[in-house]
Amino acid sequence: MNKRKLMTSNVEKLYNLIANDSKKKQSLFLMALNNPKSALEKICEMGRELDIQVTKEEVIEYLETLDDEATKLWLIKARGGL
Repeated sequence: MNKRKLMTSNVEKLYNLIANDSKKKQSLFLMALNNPKSALEKICEMGRELDIQVTKEEVIEYLETLDDEATKLWLIKARGGL
């Protein structure tokens, strides 16, 4: 398995774990509203706690593939836009 495929599967695995945990999902949502960059850091921290290594860049790359308007707006804000 190449590194890119592994990265995608790690991020996807972490995303699914967070998406299925309403408490973590709500916490990240609230954090993202106020400080999107800290939300990215928190996602990476959650990954380390679960032994699923991801970087902020990998998370952004994965989230860009999702067909979700709210996520896309959040990414713009996380990059310093809006």
